[in-house]
Amino acid sequence: MVAMYQVFGRQVGSHYLAMGVLGAIFSGSYLALSGPSKKVTQTPPINASTPDEADFIQNFLKQADADEKKAKH
Repeated sequence: MVAMYQVFGRQVGSHYLAMGVLGAIFSGSYLALSGPSKKVTQTPPINASTPDEADFIQNFLKQADADEKKAKH
């Protein structure tokens, strides 16, 4: 005992219409609330004169990122 509706010249059951509406609402809400994708920040190139200096700079940047993440929590 399903109510039938005419949609684009075809008979469609009310339960299919309900599932379509709910699917559209949930998927639209998910897309609207998910927000934009995060942009990857690119660091400038490291112009070090020696490999040791380049390693020091890389380690310093990693440490600074770790400290920043700790401060956010």
